[in-house]
Amino acid sequence: MSDEYVTLSTKLAMPYRYVAGVIGSKFFTELRDNKKILARRCPECKRVIMPPREYCPKCFSVKTDEWVELSGEGSIESFTIIRYTEPKIQPVEPPYAVGVIKLDGTDGGLTHIIGDVDLDKIEVGMRVKAVFSDERRGNILDIGYFKPI
Repeated sequence: MSDEYVTLSTKLAMPYRYVAGVIGSKFFTELRDNKKILARRCPECKRVIMPPREYCPKCFSVKTDEWVELSGEGSIESFTIIRYTEPKIQPVEPPYAVGVIKLDGTDGGLTHIIGDVDLDKIEVGMRVKAVFSDERRGNILDIGYFKPI
């Protein structure tokens, strides 16, 4: 038996479907139909959970029970600049920025594209607001990007 291993390079495309569940479906439907960003409030610890979840990630013991409409404004907590061009499945043409956006009034971050900005001037703490896509399809890209305010 040989201890030699063969390494293969290939591209693998795997089409799949994802069921967003009751909470995710409401979240995406409101983005698509009403340009509303919703979070969930925990009845126990009062955290406003973004992205919205059925159970509080802090308490674990209770179901979240209240939808909270957000303003769509927040602050950049961290970011990176995407410059590579492969694979060809990126949401926008590189270079572009992706950041973790802490939406006002929430206890979590939403990872998303940062647009309408000089990439050299993005900073942690920069205030941003959501810009909705003209054509919305019921997914996270219904928010086209977040831009500085």
